[in-house]
Amino acid sequence: MTLDLFSPEPQENLLPFDGQVQDLGLILTAEQSAKYLDYFLAHLAWQPDEVVLYGKHYVTERKVVWYGDADYQYHYSGSAKQALLWHPALFRLKHHIEQLVGHPFNSCLANLYENGSQAVGWHSDDEPSLRSPKQENVVIASLSFGATRKFCFKHKFKQEKIELMLHSGQLIVMRGQTQRYWKHALMKSSKISEPRLNLTFRYFYPTLQR
Repeated sequence: MTLDLFSPEPQENLLPFDGQVQDLGLILTAEQSAKYLDYFLAHLAWQPDEVVLYGKHYVTERKVVWYGDADYQYHYSGSAKQALLWHPALFRLKHHIEQLVGHPFNSCLANLYENGSQAVGWHSDDEPSLRSPKQENVVIASLSFGATRKFCFKHKFKQEKIELMLHSGQLIVMRGQTQRYWKHALMKSSKISEPRLNLTFRYFYPTLQR
């Protein structure tokens, strides 16, 4: 299934079953999105991402930086990330996102794709440190800036696949059992030369890492 989002309108759930991906549409104007993009490109502490796959260490072209309420250490893809204390502009944006989503966040993993050759493969954000001790549900709010890119969901056990185009200023929220039953990925495109930046706001439970 392909969702045509040339002018993204809010939708309560993009998934047909086993989870919820809420699309809040464009929450920022084109001017606001462009200003945020330029500012975050220049002022966030970007660094190459590092992952371990099948026992081999890789440094990716994609750049990342993690911010939070404290200097958390986050483990994923075989590597550890150290959180920086909130950048003021990012912290103010976090409060805006919390009001829209109705859920608190204490950290943000920011991702920078400098052009269409940089992407991220199929994965789920299902680390124990993202799940509340009282429930297994994970809530992640993802806000896009810059180039419009194809983003996909694929069910882990069935053939269902969802494709959508994420625009600058567009916010989607993954809720419920989404991480348990679905993987997601950002697709490559040789036609895109502009950068894309996305902010993924999460609630992190540092005592639940393993």
